[in-house]
Amino acid sequence: MKSPACSFLWQNWNMEKKKRMHDILILGGGPSGLSTALHLAKIAPHLTSRILILEKEHYPRLKLCAGGLVVDAEIILERLGLDVREVPHVDADDIRFDFAGKGLTVRVPKRHAIRVIRRDEFDHWLAKKTREAGIEIREGVKVNKIIPDESGVAVETDQGEFRAEIVVGADGSNGITRRCIFPNEPVYTARVLEVITPDYSPANDEIDPGKNINRRDAAFFDFFPVPNNIAGYTWDFPTQVNGTPMRCWGIYDTNLLADQKRPALKEPLAEEMKRHGFELDKYEIKGHPIRWYNPRNNASVPRVLLVGDAVGADPIFGEGISIALGYGALAAREIAESHRRGEFSFAGYKRRLARSGLGQALFARWFITQVIYTFKWKWFQILLWRMLKPIVLLAAWIFVLNWSKRIPQRLSPFTA
Repeated sequence: MKSPACSFLWQNWNMEKKKRMHDILILGGGPSGLSTALHLAKIAPHLTSRILILEKEHYPRLKLCAGGLVVDAEIILERLGLDVREVPHVDADDIRFDFAGKGLTVRVPKRHAIRVIRRDEFDHWLAKKTREAGIEIREGVKVNKIIPDESGVAVETDQGEFRAEIVVGADGSNGITRRCIFPNEPVYTARVLEVITPDYSPANDEIDPGKNINRRDAAFFDFFPVPNNIAGYTWDFPTQVNGTPMRCWGIYDTNLLADQKRPALKEPLAEEMKRHGFELDKYEIKGHPIRWYNPRNNASVPRVLLVGDAVGADPIFGEGISIALGYGALAAREIAESHRRGEFSFAGYKRRLARSGLGQALFARWFITQVIYTFKWKWFQILLWRMLKPIVLLAAWIFVLNWSKRIPQRLSPFTA
């Protein structure tokens, strides 16, 4: 039996252990946080053992997300030496951008147009790769408060207090990090509904026999809700659940037209699903918010920087996985350089982010969002998606995609 003195010392030792200083504390074990850690391990391997990731859930964790991986995501993962084909997936050969069922088709020569994964499986896989790289992840730790000061950052959790030199806020759209460090900042948040249904029956495979497109093998975006003041689109992707072919349906609304009269969000989704033989009311509907990128969004304070949805996802489509992976690559370089200098103000992080390939793509997507969703007239949407295919594809290729190729792979000194 322990004496009172021993018990007191034991309790104090445990308390001090929980409060011990960490060099880099990453809050959130999703793609942005895991990408930050993996890129740090690659470009500054001496920091690997000094990273700790806190994740409030336990893998594999439920995560609502359509799960589309564009080529930029795959390029970033390949640079980390990771093969996403290890994750269960479905490849869509074509992407359709439509208005009321008619529009343009995008194909990528000699490869799939988009790879669709389930986020619980993808995040679990990426967490395993992170642990294999020697990085510690603690699951089931809920963060309650973040308090930066001159000497570090105090992170209060349900399992005690942690101290860190640097904190990375990778805790998503509703994360506590942003709310603590920018409590009064404007919020730009989209609303999303998502539904999983069985796959199409063979009877309704073909959508356009003249173009030889099977609906089963394609991903669809339809912008028909825009004239009704829903500034977004419905989607229909192929997916799989435990190896069984399924469909992922959903609707995305940026809320840019929230001051206008508009229908309930599920009404256009129900209309689109019914057009293809599915009744929305027969399936479970799940909803979640997406914080989207705005050039005015702040990204750091001294000793704390944000990544992923905590800064902002793609405003046009709400696409977040490749964006999150890109944020991680940039944040890792910022952290490594800050450690080299011994200076952690992150004063230039937002500027360097904006100048990067990712930042330029996000700005372009933000600007395009203001055009395609606020010019809501039916004639404009028909013109855009049905008649201006060469212009749309050229703009997408130059301003929206391929930004990952412009992210440096090696650590180099930043300019102030």
